[in-house]
Amino acid sequence: MSRFPGSFALIVLPVLVLGLAACETPVVEQSLPELTFAHLKPIKLNVATIEVVSQYRPPLRPPNVEHLFPTPPLKVLRRWASDRLKAVGKSGSARLVIHKASAVESVLKKKTGFTAAFTKQQSHRYDLAVEATLEIFADGRQKGHALAHATRFSTLREDTSINKRQRIWFDLTEALVRDFDAEMENNIRRHLGAWIR
Repeated sequence: MSRFPGSFALIVLPVLVLGLAACETPVVEQSLPELTFAHLKPIKLNVATIEVVSQYRPPLRPPNVEHLFPTPPLKVLRRWASDRLKAVGKSGSARLVIHKASAVESVLKKKTGFTAAFTKQQSHRYDLAVEATLEIFADGRQKGHALAHATRFSTLREDTSINKRQRIWFDLTEALVRDFDAEMENNIRRHLGAWIR
């Protein structure tokens, strides 16, 4: 005959479960800075209005993962337009057309064998791409345009933490749009110089 009443097991089990739950270390979400271009001198255009139009529609499914990014490329391009392009004219308009703002994930093939079992390998690759055209309109007609695009990629190790992955995505997006900014400004000055104030 047991020395303990039958209800003992019912009492101990919840206590053990609570004890194990208390041992888990919660993941602390990191705080990433906001991507802005306010520190750069704005490009003043001799137009009355500026609009942003996106022709790109995120698929929201693999292999595309831009919707999982802390700051998706599409959002950063819109912010770029808001910070960098300023309308200072009395007539005419400018339109930034976003053609692409994607991030694609690829699973990398891992090496096998004895040595590989003791090596942390690169497991995923992320390819980012943005492309947009700035168009100028006056008197109901397009007067000129400037195109810019940029690509970046990075790989992640199989043991990369969630926070580390988010940071890598953030840094990759920042570098991507920095490249875009440099090319777009250069092409605006080259092809739309008559519209710069």
